[in-house]
Amino acid sequence: MTLNGITVDLSPWSAATGGSSGLTAYTVRPPGDEKVPGVVMLHEAFGLEDITRRQADLLADMGYAVVVPDLFAEGGARKCLKATFTALSSGQGRAFHDIAASRRWMLDRDDATGAIGVIGFCMGGSFALMSAAPEHGFNVSAVNYGQLPSSPDVLAGACPIVASYGGRDVSLKGAAAKLEKQLTRLGVEHSIKEYPKASHAFLNDEDTGPWFLRPILKVVGMGPEPESAADAWQRIEAFFGDHLRR
Repeated sequence: MTLNGITVDLSPWSAATGGSSGLTAYTVRPPGDEKVPGVVMLHEAFGLEDITRRQADLLADMGYAVVVPDLFAEGGARKCLKATFTALSSGQGRAFHDIAASRRWMLDRDDATGAIGVIGFCMGGSFALMSAAPEHGFNVSAVNYGQLPSSPDVLAGACPIVASYGGRDVSLKGAAAKLEKQLTRLGVEHSIKEYPKASHAFLNDEDTGPWFLRPILKVVGMGPEPESAADAWQRIEAFFGDHLRR
């Protein structure tokens, strides 16, 4: 599949939010001049790879302008991973500033409607869940195998959430049921589904991670599950349609 997007410099926007000084992002939108809703896409822990770029292209085919910030822009995954996960656990830090910069960049576009969702995978799914909190300003959030926050009450008043988990994902065992219970208690609109045949990273269209880790990841069942992925994408498309095209 040929990638359809381009890399853009978001450093002026990240400077305004206190984010990464060299923030870049992959961005893609449908052809034509029609104003469309926007989506901020957040990559998994292995970084901004072509898998994520193709996922962005898929959302663009659904009719959205998509921006995927490189959350490791300050030095790559090896240098930035610890700080990024520290921000995730604390709910504040540079990664959240970079997400805010990406949202601001999308709001400033002349070809976007101003309605903006957020979607993430793995680590990015955890950020997408935290970013559903009202202070982040998103209209809808799609969470794909993201860790739950240590305090569920941070999601009080959250935007609508669509979430997908794998029943064979031992790292997130029971997460779907817990999130369902928490969001119901908080009165947050949601659609949560656990896929029995799927494990972690099941929405990916190919194996991910460094080559030397892939045999280990295969042993634990991490990777694509096309049937579950197709259903999850259909749910995301329908949910985003309901909340970004009103």
